[in-house]
This record gives sequence, C-alpha cells and structure tokens, in this order.
Amino acid sequence: MSRLRIFANDAPETPLLVTEEGERIASELAAIGVTFERWQATHPVEPGASQEEVLAAYRTDVDRLVAERGFTSVDVISIAPDHPDRDEIRRKFLDEHYHREDEVRFFVAGSGLFTLHVDGKVYEVECVKDDLIAVPDGTTHWFDMGAKPNFVAIRFFQQPDGWIGYFTGTDIAQRFPRYGDA
Repeated sequence: MSRLRIFANDAPETPLLVTEEGERIASELAAIGVTFERWQATHPVEPGASQEEVLAAYRTDVDRLVAERGFTSVDVISIAPDHPDRDEIRRKFLDEHYHREDEVRFFVAGSGLFTLHVDGKVYEVECVKDDLIAVPDGTTHWFDMGAKPNFVAIRFFQQPDGWIGYFTGTDIAQRFPRYGDA
C-alpha cells in the first residue's frame, strides 16, 4: 500500500501526517510541486518480462508523459534481493541530493521509499506497484530501496547522460528511518 508520512525536518520520530489514501497523497505532494499518479497496465506483465514488454503494457501513459514533459529516453530497471551490487547501488541514493532534471519513476513491481526535503518538512513517500512519482528538478531528496531491494521501475530522462545527483552534504537523510525500519 502506498503511504505518505510528513515530518518537521527536525522531528523524525513524530509524523505530522500519515496517510495511505491515494488522493490525499497526490494532493499533499501536488502542494509542493510533486506529481503522484496510479497507472494500470493494459495487459499483465509477467515476472522477468523484457523492457519492451513492460513498456508496451503502459504505452499510453508512457507516451503521454513523454509528450507532456519532453523526455528523451525511457528505460526499465530491475533490482532483486540477490543483485550482487545491491549494497553499492543502495548507498548511491541514500544521501540528500537533487537533480537538474525531473526524477520520474513508475513502479511496475515491488517498492521503494522516496524522501523529499521541502520548506522545512520531510515528505516520506512509499511507492509501490502502480505508483508514479515525479520529483521536480532542484528538489532535495533521497531514495532508499531497502536492504533487500525488490522492484521493477520505468525511468524517464530528459538528459542523454541520465541520472546525475548533486549532493548537498547535509546529514538529514541519516536522521530519518531507512526503508524497512519504520
């Protein structure tokens, strides 16, 4: 189940809001410029499906988003609990950073935790199967896939070199729970 928890940035132990209601999550995130949507596949996606098969199942929404936001590339990433580089991949995203393009992910399967730091608040968004999150460029955030990551996601890029993070050097991400700890 998708979940949003909002905290004051200096109080990681006490959420100001907790909701699993999709419309409320979308509304709260829209207030800070973040898009949250739920998509449905046009046909079932089998485990181990190819990138082409995954994209075909969501073609209408993928094409709409590419046209609306000017993405130049779209791909599919799959990380399983037995991935040999899972710890290294996880560490790459755990510190607060931002991008110079929107970070847009759609969860085909599994889950992950996007945590946004905006205007003195921390927005912890657990994304699960069928969730799309679009974090605007310049928004400070971090991502945790958990100690045993298990997800398939469609990624959208505007820049040809893909994901580039600009790290803030703060320790705020270490003060909030890791995925699976809360």
